[in-house]
This record gives sequence, C-alpha cells and structure tokens, in this order.
Amino acid sequence: MKLLIKNGRVIDPANNIDETLDILVEDSRIAGIEKNIKNGAQKVIDAANKIVLPGLVDMHVHLREPGREDKETVFSGTLAALKGGVTSVLAMPNTQPAIDSTENIRLLKNIIKDTAQAQVYIAGSITKNRKGEELADIQNLIKDGAAAFTDDGASVENEELLLNALKLAKANKSLIICHCEDKTLSGKGVMNLGFTSTRLGLRGISGESEHKRVERDVALAQKIDCPIHIAHISCKESVEIIAAAKKKGIKVTCDTAPHYFSLDEEELLGYDANMKMNPPLRTKEDVSAIRRALKDGTIDAIASDHAPHTINEKEIEFDRAEFGVIGLETELAASVTGLVDAGILNWMELVKKISFNPAKILGTNKGSLSVGADADITVVAPDVEWAVTKNGLVSKSKNSCFLGKKLKGRVEYTIYGGNIVYQFSCSQGPSARIGGAAAKEIS
Repeated sequence: MKLLIKNGRVIDPANNIDETLDILVEDSRIAGIEKNIKNGAQKVIDAANKIVLPGLVDMHVHLREPGREDKETVFSGTLAALKGGVTSVLAMPNTQPAIDSTENIRLLKNIIKDTAQAQVYIAGSITKNRKGEELADIQNLIKDGAAAFTDDGASVENEELLLNALKLAKANKSLIICHCEDKTLSGKGVMNLGFTSTRLGLRGISGESEHKRVERDVALAQKIDCPIHIAHISCKESVEIIAAAKKKGIKVTCDTAPHYFSLDEEELLGYDANMKMNPPLRTKEDVSAIRRALKDGTIDAIASDHAPHTINEKEIEFDRAEFGVIGLETELAASVTGLVDAGILNWMELVKKISFNPAKILGTNKGSLSVGADADITVVAPDVEWAVTKNGLVSKSKNSCFLGKKLKGRVEYTIYGGNIVYQFSCSQGPSARIGGAAAKEIS
C-alpha cells in the first residue's frame, strides 16, 4: 500500500530536516520526502499544523512477559507504545525467568514474533538471574539477538564481574546499560532523602547512592576503553560526573525519564504511591540540573522506564508499594510539555533525545526518515492539550505519575512498517484504531 503524508512539519535529525514536506511510504519503507509529492497513494494523511517525526525509540521498557502477565504483556505493552508514538522498544530482562540464557531469550523471541505490535529489541541480563554472582551467557545471548545487557533494577556489585562483562561487550560490539544504585547506601529507603522525607516520616534514598555508583561504573568503562550507558539518571551530581567524563573522552552515554525533569519530591506529600519510583523523585535543584543537562547534551536520551504494576501492588501503604511507574503513553507529551513548551528544548533537540540518539546508542537502523528507511513515523498535534486518565490508558497497569495532569502534544497517527497502527479518533475515543485485532481487545 502507498501512503502519503502531506503538509506536515517534518523533523528528522538524521538528515537535519525541519521544514514543511510530504512523505511518501511504499512497501513498508520511505519512498520519497520532498515538497508537493504527486502520487496515486491509496491513503493520504493531511498533516497540516502537525509535527511529523521518526517513530520514538524507547530504550528502557519493562514488558513483564514472561512471568508477570498480570502487569503487562508484549501485546499490551506494544499497544501502549503505539498510542504514545513509540514504534521501537528495548525490553528489560527482569522477567520471570530472567533473560539470562539461550532458552529464555528464545522464549521471549517467540512471544514477540506472535504478539508484538511494534519493534521489540531484547536486553539480556548481565548476570545469571540478575543476582550479581555469575555472568550470564553473554556471547550466546548476543548470537541469539540480545541488543544490550543490563541487570536493571539491580546494580552489579562485584567490580570484577562488571569489568568482565564490559570486556565481553567490547569484544562483541555490544552495550552494557547500568542501573546505578549502591544498596548499602539506599537501603530500605522509599523516597529521596531530605527535608521532605523527614516531614513525611519516610525512609530516604540519598543521591549519593546513585552518583557514587555512576562514578564507579564510568571509571570501570574508562579502564578498558569500553562504551557504557547509564540509565535513568536523577540527580545533579550524576550529571556532573557524566559531563566531566565526556570531556575526558570517556565513552559514556546516559538517559533520563520524563518524571525526573517534570516532577520533584514534593509530589509525594500526598503519599501517592504512583509517585514512588527508583531512583526517586529528587529536589527542585536536581530537576533543574536534569533540564540543563538535556539542553547542553550531557543527557543523550529520554526513555520512559515503563514499569507497570497491578492495583494491589500500588494502592497500598506507601512503604509496601512497588517502585515504578508506566510511561509509554505519556513520554512524548510529557517531554513536549516539560521541555519544548517550557522553552528548554526545541523540536529538533527533542526528536534527537527520543528517537535519533536512542537508535544510535543501540546501534539500530531506526530513528530516521531517510529515503529507504523503515517507515516508522509519528504524527503529533503539538498544541493539543489532553488529560491523563486511567480510562484513557491502554497499558494493562494504570500506575502513571501523570494521572490527573494535563499534557500538551497528542499523537494523531503512529505508522509502523508503513502501516497506520494507531489513529486518534475524537468520536470513538483514542483506542478506536490500534492495529486490527488489537483494537477489539482494548476498546
């Protein structure tokens, strides 16, 4: 099928494009991008007053399958991704069983083949069962398609183990992604350590528990001259360490999540467990530091850290509630609201953070609108404001930290592999059209 997207403001960092153009899609690829394309396309999208960008690439997503299908599945999670304009995700390995062996990665690959509605890349575990005691079968996991390695949710405590993992990753041109948390410092904390935690009577998690481990992991990567990626940074000291490392030429990249540049620790004054995540929401000073680091390029990417949990795991006493929030459906709008609308990033800079840079870091061929590239495209109404509600969320879990808030920037169309897989409809609701059989299940 031929698809023509007309009159949109096309933003493509890969080709330094920011102008009003048409895009022709044919046979799952981009066939042309220029002004006033005349072609007999079967479907035409008028994107006047809309932003057209490469589909988002989210490099930090928990799909929970296999093992916790009550929270999310590959099917439901990729539907949520499409609604948020995300066409590619990197699935974290903290599943049950963990993605630490050929057998387990093949199990997940079969699930993806049968049910995924978007591109799913797989992250393998650094250590067996993510316990930090013995390296996983990294080389064979790479052969079976692992795109990166992480023990996300846990930091690798043993320095020698992490060094060996970095050496294997370097030799095989793969990537280690580090969750930086020193458990001896974070302990049983549930929110940021400071005045607000004292006021609420809750145990605190210091910024030191993050940035001391960032410092260690970056130093290990420097030791063997190996690329490393630091996930979900939240505090100003981590930013300073990474900025200094980059100036020294150390091969470090990093990401943050929308909640870390949009919200601060005072959101927890109501004991809302949807504000409980790890690392925790930090101070206003930390939020400002994250925003500056996004602007100056210290932070390379924005990822959702989509972490679905059931009602029974979230709507309980704050101390007992699980860490984590969902974010696939809100990450683009939260970024438009918190960064573009706030004058921190322009659209070109934002698209680099949410599409081009993550694709480059992961070594994929996504994140581009080049002729011949995969036709993964998102069309956004940049000025449309919408409210985040439980009923409007497609994810199986509803634990969003943006519930009840208004965000700007609504996804109008998501195109994956040349097909319209999501289309917003005012008359029928936002889930009126999400990929064939999928729409029947969620509507």
